[in-house]
Amino acid sequence: MTQTIVIVGGVAGGASAAARARRLSESANIIVFERDSFISFANCGLPYHIGGTIEDRDKLLVQTPQSMKARFNLDIRIETEVLSIQPNDMTVTVRERHSKKEYTQAYDQLILSPGARAFVPPFPGADHPLVFTLRNIPDMDKIILKIAHDLPKTATVLGGGFIGLEMAEALVQRGIKTTLVELSNQVMAPVDPEMATPLHQEMRAHGVNLLLGVGVTAIADADQGARLQLSNGGHIDTDMVVMAIGVRPETSLAQAAGITLGARGGILVDDQMRTSAPNIYAVGDAIEVKDLVSGEAALVPLAGPANRQGRIAADVIFGRNSRYQDTQGTAICKVFDQTVAVTGLNEKRLKQLGRKFEMVYAHAADHANYYPGAEQISLKLLFDPSSGVILGAQALGKQGVDKRIDVIATMIRASMTVYDMASAELSYAPPYGSAKDIINQAGFIASNVMEGEHLICQPQQALDCADDPLLVDVREPSEIGRMGTIDNAINIPLPTLRDQLAQLPKDRPILVFCAVGLRGYVAFRILSQLGYQVRNLTGGYTSYLMVDRIGR
Repeated sequence: MTQTIVIVGGVAGGASAAARARRLSESANIIVFERDSFISFANCGLPYHIGGTIEDRDKLLVQTPQSMKARFNLDIRIETEVLSIQPNDMTVTVRERHSKKEYTQAYDQLILSPGARAFVPPFPGADHPLVFTLRNIPDMDKIILKIAHDLPKTATVLGGGFIGLEMAEALVQRGIKTTLVELSNQVMAPVDPEMATPLHQEMRAHGVNLLLGVGVTAIADADQGARLQLSNGGHIDTDMVVMAIGVRPETSLAQAAGITLGARGGILVDDQMRTSAPNIYAVGDAIEVKDLVSGEAALVPLAGPANRQGRIAADVIFGRNSRYQDTQGTAICKVFDQTVAVTGLNEKRLKQLGRKFEMVYAHAADHANYYPGAEQISLKLLFDPSSGVILGAQALGKQGVDKRIDVIATMIRASMTVYDMASAELSYAPPYGSAKDIINQAGFIASNVMEGEHLICQPQQALDCADDPLLVDVREPSEIGRMGTIDNAINIPLPTLRDQLAQLPKDRPILVFCAVGLRGYVAFRILSQLGYQVRNLTGGYTSYLMVDRIGR
């Protein structure tokens, strides 16, 4: 008997489910309903077409309805919206956008992939005609048309997440003077505040007017464009606004059908993508998943997980024992010439969970320093202080960030420890890495902390890690002249430390630091073995500056 599979929504989750279902069954009747005109497109590439990096719009079309039908023999019905689900009857009611014709379609198995919608806050003027969102190709086309037709001189982006950062860059590339407004004290919420400070510097260096700790309370007409009223009493006059505050799972269809939602507001599914309703599955941005590290419910609107979920739903429909193995939120973003990436839990979330953790910082070149073009990577590593199991990591730099976070993401998936990081055998040649990669270095630092061989102080507590600590900067005087130092620190360069021990008291805590932590560790080992009360500032003065500039 021929089985009818109905899929609501395309893009990553729905299109993947449809393609996988056809690969598993040539006889199944597979129907895909998509309310827009595009069945499978690269929504992550939309800002890059707006900015001109991706010149050809057609490059964003992963598959067209015609190509998917030709390759997979699918019944694709675009510009057709599913209005309701009747789980007891195993039918959906649909309406064609242009003809307004409504009809009922029966199914044997139903896969929901409705995605997420842009969050628009309920302040006055949020629906102003100069306000744009960016979730799909029609949204992108509206922004491009606005830029091409009206030649705006100014634009304001609301929100400093992935889309907000990418749109700010795209608008600057189009020669538009751009302001980004973010209610928090940092952009890129998945990373901790100090790891966002270099991004703030990068954006301002490229001309973005970055306003942190400020919200928009209303939008109204101005003489030319729109006026944004700010929570601090100020205002911004702008020619256009891009709303990038975040997304919310699109669950109205499921909720109306009586399908259970989770604690975070997404469609609740099990590890085989089944919903609470028989023969109905859900995938993609609309569903609630379990966080791999914390075990808690999470909403993770990322394309990679959506693709895997679509494949699993199709597998299960055809009797395969595929299971989704939770989400760890591995993500990456380009911010002009910087790249920032994250995996696992951050410090903010670990504190919210009340979970014990330790953290270290490492700063090292992406490849051998003596090979031309080396750039610094900054890495923050969070781990369990009793077992050494890796809990999360964040990295930023100009190049090589992606492969480091991807390696650590794989380690987290395998429940590996900081000792495994120290012993990891990674590829090395001068153009690509170092004999001791930054992953190894972070593992060494964390392993020494685990073994009690390295007592550290976090940059957030540099001035109060002990009662009245003596700060000792072990860098060379020329470095201090270029970069500055921590107030009230004395300078004893590392090569002269053993000759100047008389300057150091044994009855007072000492905090040593250098540029990135390595020379500070050597100084710590010298002094700790000679009976001094000493700690080393993890990540050195580089991390201290990142913390000191939070919110700026």
